[in-house]
Amino acid sequence: MTILAVGSLAFDDLETPAGKMDNLLGGSVTYFSLSASNFAPVQVVAVVGDDFGPQEESHFLGRPIDLDGVIRRPGSCFHWKGFYGSDLNEAQTLQTDLNVFADFAPVLPDHYKTAPYLFLANIDPRLQLEVVNQMSARPKWIALDTMNFWIDGSRDALESAMKEVDILLINEAEAKSLAGERNTIKAAHSITTMGPSIVVVKRGEYGSLLVAPGICLPVPAIPMEVVIDPTGAGDTFAGGFLGCLASKGNLDEPSLREAMLLGTVMASFTIEEFGTKKISLVNKSDVQERLTLFSRMLGLSGT
Repeated sequence: MTILAVGSLAFDDLETPAGKMDNLLGGSVTYFSLSASNFAPVQVVAVVGDDFGPQEESHFLGRPIDLDGVIRRPGSCFHWKGFYGSDLNEAQTLQTDLNVFADFAPVLPDHYKTAPYLFLANIDPRLQLEVVNQMSARPKWIALDTMNFWIDGSRDALESAMKEVDILLINEAEAKSLAGERNTIKAAHSITTMGPSIVVVKRGEYGSLLVAPGICLPVPAIPMEVVIDPTGAGDTFAGGFLGCLASKGNLDEPSLREAMLLGTVMASFTIEEFGTKKISLVNKSDVQERLTLFSRMLGLSGT
């Protein structure tokens, strides 16, 4: 039930209404793997520089996270600087330094090429497609995340990559842009004609929406009294969602419903602290306790 995850390991400088922090460990596969590893083993493919050392590696120790696919290059890691104002649903990018990530060319170790599940985090869709082509056998499902930069600038490559995937994770504005629709549900349904049969729309503080054949499932966010830093919440959600599906081994409706709840639970942990501080400490007991409370809040039982 191993998930192969391809994306970025990075450092973030962040400023939110709660304060300012520099050189926090970030990146899509960082948040994803720390979240998903509560449910399934994860194999990571990424590139790092000389500034990624034992302290950064320690975040992954003691978890079923395989870093054999992390390539080391001379130089510095991808570095992002962002600012959140009063609207925590939207980050303002102040500076982006790609550094070693500028020449990232994913190469899968041989023992990664048979992974049963594949998550293509938000990177160039041409690279996403290259990863799919490196697999020695098609995974049971392939999930992909993307953003407006690729929707606007690499539409043809993105459409080609989407034809190969089963699950698309995307935020609400991006879904509307990709589909050319103003209505979120219409946009999600339209996207299911482009390749993925399952579309998960991330809606920030308003929760998420899953659309699949015969299913339209909205899930609210967990009400949080304190929100410190929303960075990585989407990738943490993806980790919980896809980690749950990998542990279940199928994509039936009950599994999708539980996965949506667990994705929401994992995202709620991330936003409670800066960077990965909270999600790196979360264990299965913490997850189950919050899932139980969330299920009760929604009037569910037996979850």
